[in-house]
Formats: sequence, C-alpha cells, structure tokens
Amino acid sequence: MNDAHASTFSDSSVFVGIDVSKKKLDVCLLAGKSKQLCSFDNTIGGVASLIDRLRAHPVRLIVLEATGRYERRCGVELMTHGFEVAIVNPRQPRDFAKCQNLLAKTDTIDAFILASFARVIGPRPSSLPSANQLLLDEMVARRRQVVQMHAQEDNRLQQAFEKKIQASIKRMMRLLDQQREDLDREIATLIDRDDDWRSKLELLKTVPGVGDVTASTLVAELPELGRLNRQEIAKLVGLAPMNHDSGTMRGQRHIQGGRSSVRCVLYMATLTARTFNPLIKQMADRLTRAGKPFKVVMTACMRKLLTILNTMARTGEKWRTPCPAIQTT
Repeated sequence: MNDAHASTFSDSSVFVGIDVSKKKLDVCLLAGKSKQLCSFDNTIGGVASLIDRLRAHPVRLIVLEATGRYERRCGVELMTHGFEVAIVNPRQPRDFAKCQNLLAKTDTIDAFILASFARVIGPRPSSLPSANQLLLDEMVARRRQVVQMHAQEDNRLQQAFEKKIQASIKRMMRLLDQQREDLDREIATLIDRDDDWRSKLELLKTVPGVGDVTASTLVAELPELGRLNRQEIAKLVGLAPMNHDSGTMRGQRHIQGGRSSVRCVLYMATLTARTFNPLIKQMADRLTRAGKPFKVVMTACMRKLLTILNTMARTGEKWRTPCPAIQTT
C-alpha cells in the first residue's frame, strides 16, 4: 500500500473514489477540506487491506467506475462488508470533471474526481448481487468468450494450408463447440431454478427477434431492466444519443459508453426484428425512406427494442400485436 498527502480526518463524513485498473486500486478519501491518497494491489489481499483502511473512517459513499469487470472483486467485497458503493458509468464522472475544469488525467486525479463526484452528486448506491447473479454473469461472459474464440479459430482455418494444422484447428473448434453447448445447458439450468429469472426470460422471448442468447444476456448482465425509465436504461446500455452542439452549430448525434455486451446482443436481435417484429420493421422502413444511414437506423431500432423490453419487464405484460402500452413508451 502507498500513501500520499495523508491527513487526519475529523468525524465528518468521508467520500471515497477508487480508480480501478487491472493491477492497482488508486484511492482518494475526501472529508471537508482534508484529502488522503493511497493505492492498493487489485488482489484479494489488496482489497482486504483497503477495507481495513476504510473501516477507520466514517465512510458515507464509495464510487467506482464500471471498467470491464476489473472493479467487480473490489465492489462486491466492499458491499459485502457493509459499505455503500455506487458503480457508475464512466461517462458520468468524465462529464462532472469537465464541469469542474479538471481536464488532466492520471490515476490519482481520476480517484479524486470520483471522490468529488461522490460528495457533490451522490449517485444512487448499487445493489449487492447475489452469488447466483454473479455466477450467471460469469457464465454468460464465458459463453461469449468461447464464441469469440471459435470465430478466431474459424478465421485461422481459412488461412491454414497444411492439413495437419487444419486438423488441429478443427479439433479445437469441436472442443469449443462442446464447451458452448455445456455452458448453454448450465445457463438454462441456473435460470430455470430462479422463479424471477425464469419468468423474465420467458417474457422477453415473447418479443419477435429475441431468442435465448439475447434474453439470457439481458437477465444476467442487465438486471436493471424494468427498474429504470427509458432514458436511464438507454444511457446505461450506451444507446442514448449524445449532443455535440455549440452556439448555432448543431453537431451530429452519436452513442457512447455503456454495456457493450448488451449492445452486441441487442444488435443481433434487432437484425432479426427488422424482419419479424412489426414495430421495429415499421420504424426501420420509415427511417430508411427518410434517407437515414444504416447505422442510424440500427441504433434507433435497438433503442426502440430496448424500450419495449424495459416496459415489458416493468409491467409483466407479454408481447402482443397491437400492444398500446408498449407502442406508446
């Protein structure tokens, strides 16, 4: 553990920002005008040392960014030990930093920004995921990795000239196929054992274009589905259009950040929905006739599909055509 600018805190509330990387946790503690900076290894032992350090202070809120699973061990352990932890979209602290004119970027500055964000904005604390939720999330992520490895091996097969190498690649592809099938069975079994997951999965699959992979990914990696409004869920996934306007200039809108794994399955589901889902097909046809580029059409349709799924998860209403409650969301 390394310390910098250490000072003694009073009894006032302490706000903590943790900048998480693969190997390190850079930590900033803020209380009144006092600040402490320290760092820990992103390991089981390092997180335990961090928890011991934080227990010495009246910590009110801890903020971490969602950084591609590196934050998971730290966030879950902190929540398990009773700390209020908010895991936020990285875009939120970045926008906050711009407003505060904090444009420099180092790990310690990022930790300070996160602690300041915790104190000024006070984001809603995240919920502690259950052991089964963590397992399901990991299994769905592993399935995605296996599929990606299979695609990589397939690309190598196209380039392999020697039959011996081709045979080796084919053996690996068969092994990956078997692993994917095993994971599919384990994911299905895990979801089937939970009444809420099972009912949500079956509900989502009533939407034309949404199959097992999309539905199970949403159950595992988007547990907020049905709990947020359509603007919040779009921002969380990274499908909310971002403005780039200045004065009289109106810049091009684009999407940014969010959960890329969820966007990937929504993209594939939307490709199917453009043919078989009447609401998505109608929107895609209208935007195409208006001359919108394919990417713009797909993004709008993905956002519409997400809105439909979010409404259904909130109301418990299955897909039907026409469905006024869903069409007007």
